[in-house]
Amino acid sequence: MSNLNLSLYTVSGFIITDTDGHRVLAKYYHPPGSPHAGSKKLTTLKEQRAFEKGLFQKTKKAGGEIILYDGFLAVYRHSLDLICYIIGDQLANELMLLSALVSFSDAAHMLLRNQLEKRSVLENLDLVLLCLDETIDDGVIVETDSTAIAARVSRPKADTTEIVINEQTLMSAYLTVKDKVQQRINQL
Repeated sequence: MSNLNLSLYTVSGFIITDTDGHRVLAKYYHPPGSPHAGSKKLTTLKEQRAFEKGLFQKTKKAGGEIILYDGFLAVYRHSLDLICYIIGDQLANELMLLSALVSFSDAAHMLLRNQLEKRSVLENLDLVLLCLDETIDDGVIVETDSTAIAARVSRPKADTTEIVINEQTLMSAYLTVKDKVQQRINQL
């Protein structure tokens, strides 16, 4: 029987870069009591940027979806002018990482009306970050159903029962009351 340290903390980072390799969004997770304490941690901005640059160089051409790079397992997905990555420890389950990436990507497509591109991600960064937080919480994959993620993140519809009061609605209310009173007086 092997002596593996099993843990829910499977995600080390989430990165979105554009097709030039520039960071659009990056979130790194450093959970307490990481199962692989000896593994490299990307704690400083300099380390993160160097890692992202090297990872981009290896994955900039479409065609793959998984790579072992610099002691980390990275699953990635190209989308128009963006590349989305989920980074895990080299012993992480690549199918779970890929499932989380696909569900995040599909939920983001739903929320951004099938426009998962740099401009729409930056304009709707709040929705994208909420979508990410509903998928991954502190390195733990919490949801892999894209519809459920999008439903929790989507903005509530405007309340259509709200009455807008302005001069025109006040005047029409006054005229309606005046007509009703006039009819009642004529009936007497």
